This record gives sequence, C-alpha cells and structure tokens, in this order.
Amino acid sequence: MAPRYAPSLRSRLAPFLLFLQIGFIIIYAFCIEIDNNVKIDGITFSNFYPEFQDVNVMVILGFGFLSTFLVRYGFSGSGFNLLVAVMATQWAIILMGTESWYYRGKIRVDLRSFVVAEMCTASALVSIGAVVGKTNPVHLILIALLEVFGFVLNKWLLQTLLQVQPLNSIMLLHIFGAFFGLMLTWILYREGSEQQFEKEKFDRKTGLFSMLGTLFLWMFWPSFNSVLVDNRAPERKLGAVCSTYLALAVSAVTAAAVSALSSPKGKLNPIHIQSCILAGGVAVGVSMPAVHQPWEAMAIGFTAAVVSTIGFRYFKIHMLLAFQCHDTCGVLSTHGLPGLLGWLAHLLLQIKDSDDHTVTIRFAVFHICTLFITIALSLSMGIITGLLLKWNIWRPPQDKKCFDDQAFWEFPHLVVYK
Repeated sequence: MAPRYAPSLRSRLAPFLLFLQIGFIIIYAFCIEIDNNVKIDGITFSNFYPEFQDVNVMVILGFGFLSTFLVRYGFSGSGFNLLVAVMATQWAIILMGTESWYYRGKIRVDLRSFVVAEMCTASALVSIGAVVGKTNPVHLILIALLEVFGFVLNKWLLQTLLQVQPLNSIMLLHIFGAFFGLMLTWILYREGSEQQFEKEKFDRKTGLFSMLGTLFLWMFWPSFNSVLVDNRAPERKLGAVCSTYLALAVSAVTAAAVSALSSPKGKLNPIHIQSCILAGGVAVGVSMPAVHQPWEAMAIGFTAAVVSTIGFRYFKIHMLLAFQCHDTCGVLSTHGLPGLLGWLAHLLLQIKDSDDHTVTIRFAVFHICTLFITIALSLSMGIITGLLLKWNIWRPPQDKKCFDDQAFWEFPHLVVYK
C-alpha cells in the first residue's frame, strides 16, 4: 500500500537548491573577491593551507562518517552532511563579510575566511545531529542557513557589545549548536518517540564507519582548536595543540573506564566511545585562553569525559521522557555539557590566575553575560526555526520513513513492498 505522499525531492529540494546556489553565485560575482596578499598577519598560504585542510577533513569526513551510525541512514548521514556543509559555508562567508561590504563595497576573502566559515558550519552540523533521521534535506538546509545566521549574529554581538576576542566567540559554537538543536528536537517532537523508531537501529557495520568519523575528529581536533590562534605568538599555538591533545587523550581513557563502570554487564558501550572521547576537545577548546599548564588540560579532559559519558548513559533518556527532547545523536552530552564545563573551567582558571579583584569581578560579569547571550540567542533561534519547519509545506517524512535512506535515495537493485 503506497503512503499518503512520498517525499518529493524534485518538487521541493531541487528548486530550493538551485534558487540558493544561483543566488550565491550572483552575490559572489558582484560582492566578493579573493584577497591576493601573499602574507597576512604573518600567515603565508603554504603555512595555513595544511590547517585549513585539517578543519575541512573534520567538517566533511569527521562529521560525515560520524552520522552513519544508523543502520538504514548511512547514505543520508554522510551525503546530506556534505550538502549542508558546502551550502552553509558559502552562506557563512557572505554573512561574515556583510560589515566589510557595507563600508567598502566588497567582501575580501582568504583561507582564514574559509576556516572561520567552516567553523560556523560545524555549529550547524552539531545542531542537525539532534534531529538527524527525522527530517528531510530541505529541513536540513533551512536549519543550516538559520543556525549559521544566528551563530554569526551571536559572534558579532559578543565582539561588539562585550569586546569578546574572536577566537573565544567562535569556540562557543558547541554550546550554541547544542542548545539550538535541543530546541529544534523539542519543537519537532513526534508522538511515540519514547519507544524507539522502527529503523532507529545501530549495528556493527555502521558502528565501524561511525567510529572512523570519530577517529578523524579525534586526530584533527588539535588543529581545530589552534587554527585561529595568532601565528605571531607561536608559544600560544603550541600550547593550544598540546593542551587539546592531552585533553583528548585523557577523555578517551576516562570515557572507556566510565562506560565500563556504568554498564550492568561491565562492557564498553560503542556509542560512548564514539562520542564521549571527543568531550575533552570540546571543553578545552572553550577554555583554551585560560589553560596554561598540562595538568589543567588533563583535568578538564577527565571531567568532560565523566560528564559526557554519564550524560549519555542517564541524561539522554530523561530528556526524552521528561522534556520530550528526542536527541538522536546526543549532542547535549557530546557538545553541550562539555562546552558548559569548558566555560566554567575558563572562569575558574581566570579567577585563579588573577591578583586584581576588580579585574576578576569584571571578567566574571562579562563571562556570565557571554554565556547568557549565547544560550538566549540559540534557544530563540532554535524555537523560530522549529516553528518554521513545522509547516506542512516542507513535507516532513512520516514516522515509518524516518531513519530510512530509501525515502530520499534511489536504489535500483532494491524492491520496496508497502
């Protein structure tokens, strides 16, 4: 028996993508030019390109493979990740250059612009993890466009109103993306989500591909945290790389230990290993400006892994039952809680290292305001986006079509019986 309607990519996705892409081409043609300076702020192309590639690998391969853990959603997880990433990056470059265009009439871009744009895109990919499998590609593109707009706006507000450093405002992407995604999944809640969806399953083969994504993220996370550190201060860049590696290493060990301890059978949970070993990189990235000693990075990685693993084991199901937040990938435990821990660690370490009480109090007030603005804007944008996506004109997939590649991809060798 045929469904009431099949998700039509021809009538929804194709016109939408063509409209956006042609619009981007026109904007780039009239407003954007490449900065031809060989050396800017002490950075040369040959020095910066490897770091750009590292971030690119994280966004495309890392997040892409990480999204393949569902049995029948591997093509969609990786394919839609690429589609969203390239559209969101083009959009982020335009948004970040709006001020330059207003004053100079042109937006000048270089490799650094692309790196910042991809980091904004990473925030959108974090948000999408909360609703992956329950949306169609049009939903995902809309989420990415609105989320990137909200994140760039948040970045501008923090830098303009509170004089937050660009690196610090960008590293809040984990907190912004996680809470944006939580609001999305709360607004788009489907009745009956307390019982697992029919095709919301995980097996050894898809788990292996997903673990590959984790390994890509784990390997290149030091570059992600250090790429925007000022090259004119090489000791800071070295400190960022070393601190991130130590935090990741400790979080990998701790996540394995806590996973075994929290299991009734004393076994490792592959979901914990895939996601929670990254918690140290998230937390130390948010607290990076205040981390000066190796033990500080290791302590942050240890605490982040404990919080993340316990969050996956207990908090995820309680969020579903108590607040109707069906967080598919557990972005709250992977990015939200470690991000908040990193924010708190930044505050405590800054207080510890400061001798001037007036400066300390002023920093604490500004730091708290930074978090308040970030969470308030992410929640607001998440609610607005969720309400927009509830319109039936986008034709959301039916419950039986959730977490299923065949709703969107053509498989000639398969015959589907209804």
